[in-house]
Amino acid sequence: MNPRLLLGLYVGVVLVPLALAWTGTRPPRSFWDELATGAGMLAFAVILVEFVLSGRFRAVSGRIGMDVTMRLHQLFARSALVLALVHPFLYRAPSIRPYPWDATRRLTLMHDFGALWSGILGWLLLFVLVLHAIHRDRIDYRYETWRMMHGIGALIAAGLILHHTLKAGRYSADPVLAWIWTGLFALAALTLAHVYLLRPVLQLRAPWRVASVRPAALRSWEVVIEPQDHAGLNYEAGQFVWLNLGNSPFSILEHPFSISSAPASGPALSFLIKELGDFTSTVGSIMPGTPAHIDGPHGTLTIKGRTEPGVALIAGGIGIAPLLGIMRQMHLTGDPRPAVLVYGNRTEAQIAARDDLAAFATLPGKEVVQVLAEPPPGWQGRTGVVDEALLRKLFADPSRRQWLFVLCGPPKMLDATEDALIGLGVAPERILAERFQYD
Repeated sequence: MNPRLLLGLYVGVVLVPLALAWTGTRPPRSFWDELATGAGMLAFAVILVEFVLSGRFRAVSGRIGMDVTMRLHQLFARSALVLALVHPFLYRAPSIRPYPWDATRRLTLMHDFGALWSGILGWLLLFVLVLHAIHRDRIDYRYETWRMMHGIGALIAAGLILHHTLKAGRYSADPVLAWIWTGLFALAALTLAHVYLLRPVLQLRAPWRVASVRPAALRSWEVVIEPQDHAGLNYEAGQFVWLNLGNSPFSILEHPFSISSAPASGPALSFLIKELGDFTSTVGSIMPGTPAHIDGPHGTLTIKGRTEPGVALIAGGIGIAPLLGIMRQMHLTGDPRPAVLVYGNRTEAQIAARDDLAAFATLPGKEVVQVLAEPPPGWQGRTGVVDEALLRKLFADPSRRQWLFVLCGPPKMLDATEDALIGLGVAPERILAERFQYD
């Protein structure tokens, strides 16, 4: 499906409840009362469809890209919060019992707390969820705990708002609209069931095990897993999976990691994992033979099917992981296109896969540019950071601006790199990026 068509479908679904209310037979109220109701209905529709934009559905993220998927998820969630927050304050009609001649509540508002309590709780919970997501990195929760709380909390908030909509919503008295609200809520619940129940069942049928764990660089490890009694995973270089090591597939203890191996290297998968948090700090103690489960592949950070005359791979720190997969695939398949790999780190000890980098640099038309912020004495590579000045030196040739640029690294670095490339004249559609952090 075309990405624009997919986005159009999303917008269309969100607007269906408003369209039904607009074409209904109930007499209109004042402008502010109708605006208040419209804001609430639009907010609820966005919240329900948000479950599909969780990043776990390849039918969506595989067509518009993981970065776009998560940015839309953030944008829509915050937009829904704003609409929900202003919803109760826009009403101008008095909140009293309906006049005898106002059976359709054209002039008065519902004041029955039995129909309002769920809306109030859902309103508060939605505010907490969005604020909690924005400041996730500042909250002392394990990632798994936050993810579980976010998913369950979102479903509870949606359930509370559904109750409020059906009990207090003026237009939801229409049976068709009530069924649509109920159906959208059921769809939201099914998305969670699909991720946390159905997919684990499927993972039981395709188990993996850890083949090796070895140091790859300073505080970084290479983890290799092998398929058990099945053919492995059909993936493209640069994609990622949700990796679960040593736990039941129904466990929430899974994490997204880019695949650093190449499809052409065989069925085993390798991952480059840096010690950054609770789980990653224990990776070095994982023993060979440990059971593993994966959900994937996900992501669109791939060069397969791209026809640009050259490829530029730009990585910062652990962002080298998916680009290693692309680099290795180009090497193994004999991709004849010229390529430049730009790899930035703080110190020399953080450089991973040195042998692979050296081998790639010896291939015709291939170049590896190492950049260190704190170089040791005698360092032969570039110094400083990956910035606009360096990119201008490397890609000053106008022909290189027609290349495909693949980026992965910290968000600030990627933002600056994207801006610099566009400033050089690189078309945005020739830039693929994958970030580490999403609120």
